[in-house]
Amino acid sequence: MSRVIRAAVFQTAWTGDKESMIQVHEQAARDAAAQGAHVLCFQELFYGPYFCQVQDPAFYEYAEQIPEGPIVRRFQALAKELGIVLVLPMYEEEQPGVLYNTAAVIDADGSYLGKYRKTHIPQVKGFWEKFYFRPGNSGWPVFDTAVGKIGVYICYDRHFPEGWRALGLAGAEIVFNPSATSRGLSGYLWQLEQPAAAVANEYFVGAINRVGVEEYGDNDFYGTSYFVDPEAQFVGEVASDKEPELVVRDLDMAKLREVRDRWQFYRDRAPGAYGPLTAP
Repeated sequence: MSRVIRAAVFQTAWTGDKESMIQVHEQAARDAAAQGAHVLCFQELFYGPYFCQVQDPAFYEYAEQIPEGPIVRRFQALAKELGIVLVLPMYEEEQPGVLYNTAAVIDADGSYLGKYRKTHIPQVKGFWEKFYFRPGNSGWPVFDTAVGKIGVYICYDRHFPEGWRALGLAGAEIVFNPSATSRGLSGYLWQLEQPAAAVANEYFVGAINRVGVEEYGDNDFYGTSYFVDPEAQFVGEVASDKEPELVVRDLDMAKLREVRDRWQFYRDRAPGAYGPLTAP
């Protein structure tokens, strides 16, 4: 019997302050639930600007503990109220001076399931992330949620195929990639890499990017969030490249078995030959 997951991603612009940004996302969760969504993922560092355009220690104040901090607690209550799984990309403080780019996963009953810490950290013009984040040490967990097995990869991670495969091997059915990526830099990759990862690893991918130009730099975030299936087909329309948008799509999990039975990529892997790939 076919199992359909109604999934959502939300792209938006920086409002100018943290509290109003949180409220925008709370409303998006309510809107997604009203449309019958079972799971929703927000954009990278969802409650703030993309402050990595500059190197300023003032932005360390955006970090908080996960799950003990107030934002996770606030969205746990909302997830329980709405009966929806939430993926919250956040700035995490493990302890003072130990900071990560992290996604917390909240189940539909409000319980905290765990977190993924971004593994690959860029340090290039306009993306000064090593100033703010340590490389993640969480591995690539897959979360057994009320709606199925969910994985998370974050922004720059998507350029590295190893984590995509690790998530597939761990049983992921949907992998979300919350991002902050700018026009003119990565546009030629945005609708190439993630569909290719969905094909190579035979699961659905939800790609999320913010929109707009923020005051901390000249990055023009181009939205175009989408869901893509394991045949590299977009599920419905791709979102606007300029406007906030909630994308809600039905994902038919029967497609996973159909594609895996056809191609047998997991059967035909040759892990014994891959040792050199892990050499520095």
